[in-house]
Amino acid sequence: MTEWLKRATPEQLSQQRLDLVDPKTLQSVSAIMEEVRKGGDEAVRKYALRFGDLQADDALVISRAELEQALKHISANERALLERTAARIQAFADLQRHAIKEVSTRVPGGTAGHSVSPMDSAGCYAPAGRHPLPSSVLMTAITARVAGVKQVWVASPKPSVLTKAAAAIAGADALLAVGGAQAIAALAYGTQSVPRCDAIVGPGNRWVTAAKKLASGQVAIDMLAGPSELVVLADRSSSPQLLAADLLAQAEHDSDAQVILVSLDEAIFDEVNRELGVQLRDLPTAETAKQALSHSFSVLAKDEAQAIEICDALAPEHLQLSVRDPEPYRKKLRHYGALFSGIAGAEVFGDYGAGPNHVLPTSGTARITGGLSVLNFLRVRTWLHLDDTRGVATLAKDATDFARLEGLEAHARAAELRYQNSR
Repeated sequence: MTEWLKRATPEQLSQQRLDLVDPKTLQSVSAIMEEVRKGGDEAVRKYALRFGDLQADDALVISRAELEQALKHISANERALLERTAARIQAFADLQRHAIKEVSTRVPGGTAGHSVSPMDSAGCYAPAGRHPLPSSVLMTAITARVAGVKQVWVASPKPSVLTKAAAAIAGADALLAVGGAQAIAALAYGTQSVPRCDAIVGPGNRWVTAAKKLASGQVAIDMLAGPSELVVLADRSSSPQLLAADLLAQAEHDSDAQVILVSLDEAIFDEVNRELGVQLRDLPTAETAKQALSHSFSVLAKDEAQAIEICDALAPEHLQLSVRDPEPYRKKLRHYGALFSGIAGAEVFGDYGAGPNHVLPTSGTARITGGLSVLNFLRVRTWLHLDDTRGVATLAKDATDFARLEGLEAHARAAELRYQNSR
């Protein structure tokens, strides 16, 4: 029997991580971005032609009116599917937006608080390498709209009619029909026909990830997303057939994807490997899945505590709890991009619009960030309003003294004038 998932020990986990971006890619992308920054549309078109995103007569940008025309060229069932999925994504994003409140409180001499306001513009990237991903268009552009972003652009190379229709349903203003680093550069710096965006979000290959890394700081980005990954935690109650199906569903994303089976029961490894072999026989994407499996693995946990320790150490993009009782794990697990549990739960429902976003941190970065949400398009800005000249006395005196402790005399004098006025 073929061992599709090679075995690893918990101690070997740190050796299994994949790098997000290599130095050589960063160097190449840096040159492309600089050329787009200086050359605008002409440079974007040059690279789009070179990499096959456009033909000579193709338009760089697809207008809102043209996106709406795409809705006439999909079937009624396809449109209904897009609209149902969009409605679930929007409902969840609405819930998140309403959970973020403005606040205020009394401070000496007045009040202070924070306001919540959206960015003006967003660029939403949707990959289309091996497969067009209209689902990513819905996930990114709808979330930006719910946050209140005024101008929303989508970038996707060689957009299919479904991708254009998804952009129309998501409320995109226009679509840049280009992918890769040149698309990110156009959104980051702006060109003659593409507006400079305040935020750039969405998944992509290593070229897109490298470009987002270089653009961050000048624009907001959601995260540096690497190859997709799934960790499944299983016990003796798990179905080997379902485990294999869920692992393959993630492995078919691309050859760099990684799936990991953590089990509390050693016998399940052979059963899952057997099922993987059976299901791979007629899987249309088997070759891609096999490549992904070649650098994936399985690991045995001796007990619940070690299983949690392993999952937290991996901090995976997707964590699926295929165990009899997931609640003890849910309460103790600390690092993951998105969690899936329950007898009917499966990661695939996260991919296809149950509600929560499918743009998630990878390669262990779930330790420091969460998935895409309205928060990525919002600014939390503080304010301070002081109108009680007597009430501000203690604050003014403290500010004066603190400024002199730090050697900033102009600060001290500005505060001291307010202190004198308060007496």
